[in-house]
This record gives sequence, C-alpha cells and structure tokens, in this order.
Amino acid sequence: MSAQPDDGSSRERILAAATRLFAERGYDATSTRAIGEAVGLNIATVAYHVGGKAELYRAVMRRAHLAQREVVVAALRELRGCGPSAAETRAALLGFVDAYLTFCMNHPEVPALWMRRWLSEGADLTEIEAEFAGPLISEVAVSVREVLDRAGLGPGVDVEMLVFTIVWTAHSFGQAGVIDPTGRRLGPRDLAVLDRFRRHLHDLVTSVTGRGPGGGEQER
Repeated sequence: MSAQPDDGSSRERILAAATRLFAERGYDATSTRAIGEAVGLNIATVAYHVGGKAELYRAVMRRAHLAQREVVVAALRELRGCGPSAAETRAALLGFVDAYLTFCMNHPEVPALWMRRWLSEGADLTEIEAEFAGPLISEVAVSVREVLDRAGLGPGVDVEMLVFTIVWTAHSFGQAGVIDPTGRRLGPRDLAVLDRFRRHLHDLVTSVTGRGPGGGEQER
C-alpha cells in the first residue's frame, strides 16, 4: 500500500486507537502493528502519518497532557481570582478539586495513560515527565501556595504533596473505584460512590489546609 497525503482523518484514527491501546495495555505491550490493525492500516502507513512507536506515544501523551492542562489552567484561573478570605479560598480550592475530578471521570484514558507510566511503562522516555507532568504540577503547587498564603491558611502544608495526593487518588478511583464488604467493585458510574469520594476529597483538602505550622488546627 503506498502512502497517501494525510487529510487528518488517518492520523486522528491512529492517535485514537493508540490512545486506547496504550491506556489498556501500556506502552511496552502495544506494538505499532496492533495499532495499525485496529484502524485497518499497515505499519508503513502508520509510520508515514505519525512516525515510529516512540513518536506515536509522545503524540498520544502530548494530546492527553494538553487536554489535562486546558482544564487545570482554567481551574487555576478561577482559583487565583477568588476572594482573600479563608472561606472563599477553601471554596475555590474545592472547586479546583471538583474540576479535576470531573475531567478524570470524563476522560478516563488520561489517568490510565499516566498510571501506566507510574508502573514504569515506557520508562526510557523520561522527557514526558520533564516536559509535561513536572511543570504542570509545579504550576499548580505554586498557585495553591499563593492563595493559601493570601488567606492565611495552611502555612505548614506541603502543597506539592497535597497536589500529588489529589492526582493519585482521583486517577486511582477513576480506574479502580472501591470494593464494598461483599467484594463488589463500585466505580465512578455509581453516583452515590462518586459523591462519597468527592466528599472525602473535600474533607481531605479542608482538613489539611486548616493546619497551622505545628500541625494543629487553625482558627476558622
């Protein structure tokens, strides 16, 4: 089959299939051949449109990051614009958490891709963390620290670890849900469980940001 000029359709189908397979199987267990077969194209045609496996993976992770970043930056804008009082700041922080959790529920492939990387999938492609994850986490942590300081909240809080905690738990809940006493797995499609998880994240953020430098509760 000869390569044809790309009108965008083939590339989009390849990226969509690659996103699904990388999320389901991970980088190491997904071949370019499998991606091509998923969209009815041979390896040469896949390579023509997106390059080799590493280039395709970078393109998938870049798209996932940009979708994630769009939501996070919009939520940060709302957070930075909140009033200076403790109550307004806490409400804005919870709004930020809700925005990120909603993104994870609406785009489960993005948390799945990152969780695969947490298991050292594609470990040799370290530039993905350096280019995408690291700067975004830093931007969020700096912004949260600024609004907490402005409101006089959480002077002793390790904000970076708090951000990581929200990311870890939101991603894990979206993929695995929780196990009830009978052993049933209840996921985010169960609205009661989702509401319970959301309340837990709210309680976590409210509790942690209410701590003073010595770990005690600040006045409210």
